[in-house]
Amino acid sequence: MQLRYRFRVYPTRPQRAMLARTFGCIRVVYNDAVAARRNAHAQGERLPSTAALDKALITIAKRTEERAWLAEVSTVPLQQALRDCDSAYRNFFDSRAGRRRGPRMGPPRFRRRSGVQSARFTKRGFRVRAGGGLYLAKVGVLKVAWSRNLPSEPTSVTVVMTATGKYFASFVVSLDDGAEALEPPADPEAETGIDLGLKDFAVLRGGRVIENPRFFKCLERKLKRAQRDLSRKSQGSANRAKARLRVAKVHEKIGQKRSDWIDKQVKTLVSENQALYVEDLNVKGLARGRSAKSVRDAAFGMFLTRLESKAARAGRTFVRVDRFFPSTRLCSACGALTGPAGLAGLRVRRWECGCGARHDRDENAEINIRREGRRLVAAGQADT
Repeated sequence: MQLRYRFRVYPTRPQRAMLARTFGCIRVVYNDAVAARRNAHAQGERLPSTAALDKALITIAKRTEERAWLAEVSTVPLQQALRDCDSAYRNFFDSRAGRRRGPRMGPPRFRRRSGVQSARFTKRGFRVRAGGGLYLAKVGVLKVAWSRNLPSEPTSVTVVMTATGKYFASFVVSLDDGAEALEPPADPEAETGIDLGLKDFAVLRGGRVIENPRFFKCLERKLKRAQRDLSRKSQGSANRAKARLRVAKVHEKIGQKRSDWIDKQVKTLVSENQALYVEDLNVKGLARGRSAKSVRDAAFGMFLTRLESKAARAGRTFVRVDRFFPSTRLCSACGALTGPAGLAGLRVRRWECGCGARHDRDENAEINIRREGRRLVAAGQADT
């Protein structure tokens, strides 16, 4: 299993200038590669390979007057840009042929100068020095705010500049499943189903509730004011750049608060339970419905992805129950499908079955998800 460890870095002014030059060169090489493959496709020719593009767009281009400035930066991130372009095309072709899961992908597009910028260095282009600094080829030694130790030697590092002008170093390290040091739960048999929703973010075993924090909704008015102010600024003006930065800071604050909260919830759930059972939600489908904004604000996909990864690293059992399993409609007492159904049933929070059992909608769903998860594990049908 490969993991990323992200740390804040503080480049000096000359280093920021060199990183900006590196980001620009990466963008040019990537866009040249996309243009070369588009031209080959338009002329009915075979798409050029990554090795051919490397020779033409980097090695030979450096010797020309128009691209001589490519020699001012390290070759390593330029080569990685070509690999990223090749990966994007392979994903596009696999998606068209049905060999790639998920929604259909479009062809690679040209990269823009605005937004998040990044440069990836492999082992040839970086070193973590004994004093704690991060050396990057032709950039120098960056000051890193180490918040924890890396579990193993990194294989690559990606330097990222966010839309607000902050710099981060993202290290890729390899880690075996079950290798993360977490204390076993107090009860070795502890387990819980997790019923996700919008009213409450999640309902756990015993009716325990995780409230929905709604980070976007809390800052939505502030974001609207910042966006309204941005729309009134003239294109290319200094005031527009300042207004754009204010909008980016609000988005960044929302994202950081949401990510931090999800990490804390995931760690608590994995620490307290030996087995976790969740419903395999169609998050992309939910994000196109009537409650799309609320679904995106809740970030169910991010939560489930991080929960699964954390459980695997800690050696916990993690099971996804099929999304078509009727966890809400199924009576946990008698097994009859008498619960609320359809859009009209979303308003029904409590219901009574014909057998006389009275249910809370979410607590009943959690019980059914937990039982189905156990059944899948016992039958050997769970992808744990």
